[in-house]
Amino acid sequence: MMANTTISRRTLLTALAGVGAATLAGCEPTSAVPAAADPLPDPLLVALDGGLTVLRGTDRQPIGAGVATADGRLVWTVAAAGADTDLWRVDAGRGAASERVRLPGRWVPQTASTDGTRLALTTERLSATGDRPAGRDETLVLIADAGGVRQRLRLPGNVVPEAFTHDLAGLFVLEWLPPAAPDRYRVRLVDLATGVAGPLLTRAKTPVPEGGEEEMRGDGRQAVLSPNRTVLYTLYTHQPDHQHTRDRISGRPGSDVHAFVHTLHLEQRWAYCVDLPHPFGEGAADGHTMAITPDGGRLYVADVGSGAVAEISTEELTVRRVAALATGAGPAYAAASAERLFVGAGTAVRAVDLAGLAVTAERATADPITGVVLSPDGSHLYLGQRAAVSWQDPVTGGELGRAAVPGLVGLYGPARPA
Repeated sequence: MMANTTISRRTLLTALAGVGAATLAGCEPTSAVPAAADPLPDPLLVALDGGLTVLRGTDRQPIGAGVATADGRLVWTVAAAGADTDLWRVDAGRGAASERVRLPGRWVPQTASTDGTRLALTTERLSATGDRPAGRDETLVLIADAGGVRQRLRLPGNVVPEAFTHDLAGLFVLEWLPPAAPDRYRVRLVDLATGVAGPLLTRAKTPVPEGGEEEMRGDGRQAVLSPNRTVLYTLYTHQPDHQHTRDRISGRPGSDVHAFVHTLHLEQRWAYCVDLPHPFGEGAADGHTMAITPDGGRLYVADVGSGAVAEISTEELTVRRVAALATGAGPAYAAASAERLFVGAGTAVRAVDLAGLAVTAERATADPITGVVLSPDGSHLYLGQRAAVSWQDPVTGGELGRAAVPGLVGLYGPARPA
């Protein structure tokens, strides 16, 4: 996941599920895309049906199944080595790969620390924003770095690693309940020194009392990291019978909320939910998307099914404004600059002026959109489409180029040097 990541972890892991660690080629020599392709102005990290790949100019560098850091600079990937697993790290911007290290047993990359120095692996493919895991009474988690294994954890219960704390001393996990037949989950923090899981803090930085932790149901649609790498925002929809921590502590019933943004502070270790008003959460989960501005001050959530867009102040953690735009259909993707929000769904991408939260332009595409990414300097708007990536001028909407990319699943983001 990453700031302005346009492909959800659910989509990414589904796309990579069929790759299989035993068949991963890893960091192979680059190969040219079809001759008709225009050279991409910026390197892009994308998901193909064969794994993560860097598109650079007219070349491509297959990486394979793995996980990337939030900013797309580093990718951890694995390959089967008999009964064991080889692990290495790729600098997506430069294409350089580290030396491989051998991990005992078979492992699947799950989540990387924001600085790219740590990786949590599990024995099977899991997703913090995907389908619920199969029932189990304990979970094996391996913590590794470029030197190999750092810790091997045997955690009681049914847990899914979500993110490392900013200081790398803890691991946030989703604990699914009940473990054998999960239908809900709560966020917990594993102390990596002891391997013991406990509750998070409230926004007031006080411990959540026993029994006060919120238990969530429904769909985790998308996760976005703040530009300073300290806060993780996750969009949830369809939450029947859900109560926030603040409601459980106060004893008052939870409100009739169908969508909210779960805010997880990776440095200060607290969590807080920002409720989204009606009609958010009442339509299809994949019709919801969000993006954060480059300065991290504003988070935008859009629901193309209802046409609603909300502006959240990341300092106040409140919804400042809600506007009604034209409705759309299909999976939604978004990216934000300091002045505009770009929302793509179906065969249309809309530019929304952030000053007035109004659509200033709508541009049709030949094929359904599978991703929206802004270049680091804001000069190119990249659109993932069926077997192709195109790029536009964000201001005029004019198409500047197009490259054929067979097997494209979605866009991850710019591939910047580490």
